[in-house]
Amino acid sequence: MSEATRQEGSCHCGGIRFEVEGDFSEALECNCSICRRRGTLLAFVPRGNLVLKTPEENMSRYEFNKHVIRHYFCPTCGVAPFAEAAAPDGKNMAAINVRCLPDVDLDALKINRFNGKDI
Repeated sequence: MSEATRQEGSCHCGGIRFEVEGDFSEALECNCSICRRRGTLLAFVPRGNLVLKTPEENMSRYEFNKHVIRHYFCPTCGVAPFAEAAAPDGKNMAAINVRCLPDVDLDALKINRFNGKDI
């Protein structure tokens, strides 16, 4: 397992900017209805490891199905850099779209596939 690194991330236009600390050597590729369409590759970190540089009121939010995951996206460019939810153990987590972390080598990631479609 790689050690945690601090990364800067953003949406395409820079309207949503953040810093995050975590292990970005692996990512989850989910086939649920939203992840499949967006093409996200997700890495999960404790919510405290995500520092927003953009006020939340400047972001758009989308919730669907059971309304337990808050998907944030830029109202200007449409890119969704992260989501927030409680993990099964109750801890607040952030799901970071590693495609929004320019310093992460996507070709070096170990991709873990998750069947979110059938949940």
